[in-house]
Amino acid sequence: MRAPRIKFCGLTRFIDAQHAVALGAAFIGGIRAGGPRLLSIDGWRSTLSGVPGHVARVAVLGPMSPNAVVSEVATLGADIAQLHGDPTASDVALLSKRGIRVWPVLRVAGFELPHEAWALSEHANALVLDALVHGQLGGTGVALNWQALGESVERWRSEFPHVQLVLAGGLHADNVALAIQLLAPDVVDVSSGVEIAPGIKDPERMRAFADAVRGCN
Repeated sequence: MRAPRIKFCGLTRFIDAQHAVALGAAFIGGIRAGGPRLLSIDGWRSTLSGVPGHVARVAVLGPMSPNAVVSEVATLGADIAQLHGDPTASDVALLSKRGIRVWPVLRVAGFELPHEAWALSEHANALVLDALVHGQLGGTGVALNWQALGESVERWRSEFPHVQLVLAGGLHADNVALAIQLLAPDVVDVSSGVEIAPGIKDPERMRAFADAVRGCN
C-alpha cells in the first residue's frame, strides 16, 4: 500500500508552515471560514505565502458564491479551494470551469456516504470526508467510522477513480495508520490532532503524524 500524501491544516504561524514543509507535506491549509484558527488576509500571507511552490496552499472557505470563491483564491494566491458549508454540485462545476481546483467537503454521519458524494465528484479534483458535527464546519477532532464506511467508499471510488479521496476528522499519530488501512485515502488531513492549542501546532506531534503515515508504505 502506498502511503497517502499529507495535508497539515489550520496553520496560523509561519514556523508551523516551515515544519510542515520540512516534514514533506504536499498540502498546507489556512482557514478563511471562521473559528479559532481564522486567518486574516495578511495572516494568510505571512503564514503561507513563503512556502515553496511544490507545496499546494489550500484555502479553507465557508459558504460563499462561486464569484466570491474566485476572488478569494486570487486575493490569497491559493492553489486549491476547499469548500465547507455543504457546497452544491453546481457551484463545484462552475468553479471547475473557471479553472479553480476544488475540494468540496462532505460531512458524513453514519455508515454510508451521502448521495451528494457522487454529484460533487463530477467536477471536483478531490472529495474531502469529514465528520458531521452540527454547528461546526470542521476542525472538531471527531473521527469518522472508517470501517463502516469502507464498502460505500469503494463503490464511490469505482465510479470516480480520478478524484482524490481526502480523509479528515479526528486523525492523529495513533490512529492514522488504521484509517489508511481501512479506507486507503490519497490524502490525510490533520489539524487538531497535531496541536497544543487551536492553531498552534506541536512540531513533535507533526513529526509523529508524518512518521505514522509514511510507515504505511
